[in-house]
Amino acid sequence: MGPERAPGPGPALLQLLHLLWLLPHSGAAPPAAAGWRAGLQNHTFQHTVYCQDWSPGVGLSETFDEDQLFSFDFSQNTRVPRLPEFADWAQSSRDTPTIFFDKALCQAMVQEIGPQLEGQIPVSRGFPVVEVFTLKPLEFGKPNTLVCSVSNLFPPTLTVAWQRHLAPVEGAGPTFVSAIDGLSFQAFSYLNFTPAPSDLFSCIVTHEIDGYTAIAYWVPHNALPSALLENVLCGVAFGLGVLGVLVGLVLIVRFRNPCSGGTSGAGGAAAPPDSPGPLGGEATDFLIRV
Repeated sequence: MGPERAPGPGPALLQLLHLLWLLPHSGAAPPAAAGWRAGLQNHTFQHTVYCQDWSPGVGLSETFDEDQLFSFDFSQNTRVPRLPEFADWAQSSRDTPTIFFDKALCQAMVQEIGPQLEGQIPVSRGFPVVEVFTLKPLEFGKPNTLVCSVSNLFPPTLTVAWQRHLAPVEGAGPTFVSAIDGLSFQAFSYLNFTPAPSDLFSCIVTHEIDGYTAIAYWVPHNALPSALLENVLCGVAFGLGVLGVLVGLVLIVRFRNPCSGGTSGAGGAAAPPDSPGPLGGEATDFLIRV
């Protein structure tokens, strides 16, 4: 027999994993104490550190009710806010040592426990589902942002590419990956643009682990009217209103003053009764009524 191999940290990590699984259940309140909480609204803050053999090798996402607040740039040792409004809260570095402890623990579990469980548990895969929409209501000629939303993502390794009329588009923002309930991930990519009626954008998402590609297209629809169009429509409506008022006044005057007096028939002529006639040598007036 060969030399006895020293036991690795694998069994200890398995026990630690079991303890971590029991931790959320240890603080459960008894039914009697939880009765007064029944009417309260529940919110979830989720701090997730993940590591894998693919890129990115390690990541962190912090979400509130599945809306991502922060990610973590391990190369710069700093939090990255998803929205500029969260920048003030991203400056704190008090928990950075805890984050790096979580990173080391995650990587140790992958290296020690992963080989022992290989082939014993099913490998989970998610086919990405892609959707593209605008961040603000669509108005032609006004700057906006296209959002490429990726759901059903597992494991969280992907590349996102943008195209306009089948030509690559540069300048897209970073892709934010966040964990959600159910051991799944979601991702968002943002592209600033100024919409035009002829636009055709596509978001191409490739799941690097299996080469699966999903594509979503965006074309403008249900656009809000522009300021120029609104002014033109208002001018046309005002002109039609004024024209209607004038036509109404003309009709009122016309029907309030009808034609008076008799006629001798259509196209006939009538002479005044005191006229001496054409034989008297005096001028004769004729009143012709039609």
